[in-house]
Amino acid sequence: MKGEEISSSAPLNKDLVDKMVVPGDVILDLSKMTNQTIKLGSGLCQDGDTIRVIKAGRLRFSKPNKYWIENSQKRYIPSAGDTILGIVADCRPDNFLVDIKGPTLAYLPVLAFEGGTRRNIPKFEVGTLLYVRVVKANTGMNPELSCTDAGGKAAEFGPLKGGYMFESSTGLCRMLLGSPACPVLEALGKRLSFEIAVGLNGRVWVNASSPKTIVAIANALMSSESLSGVQQRILVEKLMQSPALS
Repeated sequence: MKGEEISSSAPLNKDLVDKMVVPGDVILDLSKMTNQTIKLGSGLCQDGDTIRVIKAGRLRFSKPNKYWIENSQKRYIPSAGDTILGIVADCRPDNFLVDIKGPTLAYLPVLAFEGGTRRNIPKFEVGTLLYVRVVKANTGMNPELSCTDAGGKAAEFGPLKGGYMFESSTGLCRMLLGSPACPVLEALGKRLSFEIAVGLNGRVWVNASSPKTIVAIANALMSSESLSGVQQRILVEKLMQSPALS
């Protein structure tokens, strides 16, 4: 594959971004780049002076320097920096074991909360749904989670109460988190009032004032993955005219 030497704020093989790639494809030649830190997401690995694809899918790039492979799969492979939805599977003195829909359980230290000390350890029951951030995801080790952002603040992280959580493909979740705003979410947000938390591990939580609104939104989101932007907006218009929301 041929690349071109361009500014540090854009990918080397810019023609590959948003295109389908397969294992073995080279997306970056590090020998031609200087003074730049590259952040790799799922589906990519460093091989000497190159960044290669190890999982088929669509190459994505976000400024200033993050690359990942987006595909539609049920199994989640943890990556540091991901924001995900986890379910408490066990409670231990020093940490919570959390199901993140990955190969292994992750652990959430009891002090990994804003202002966390031994005197104010949170109490979560098994089954509690949490919005968390992946801190470490090293091969052969259980991923480590946190309920704070990089600055140590709680931000939006923590337990999610009420509402409805459904599982989807990781591709749908990345679409919902995309920028600019996903058409189906943008259209729903203009017509309905609701809360949503989307995890890159293929889990989505929705909350609204009534159960029928929650179900309608969840159905719209689950139906939108294979639709174009125009089709997603049409889907929402049909939803608003349905008896379920009257």
